[in-house]
Amino acid sequence: MGKKNRNKNDQQPQQEFIFQKKNYMFMFLGVAFIVIGFILMSGGGSDDPNVFNEDIYNFRRIRLAPTMVLIGLGIEVYAILLNPHKKRN
Repeated sequence: MGKKNRNKNDQQPQQEFIFQKKNYMFMFLGVAFIVIGFILMSGGGSDDPNVFNEDIYNFRRIRLAPTMVLIGLGIEVYAILLNPHKKRN
């Protein structure tokens, strides 16, 4: 009662992931750049609130770290838009 006849030829469509291994590799690389950027940005504070520490304005925290974060975000966008199925000639 209510049973459907199923043949061996009836197959469910295979599910395919949106991203492939290549996409995930680039995503991991982008996350690594972002994490390194935030690590480079940290620190530089002073233990004494009455003393100002000039290290907060050094090259690493003002230029290098934000550049690393932006590069990481760019890599993430590339990883999302990358089509791993595209054939190269």
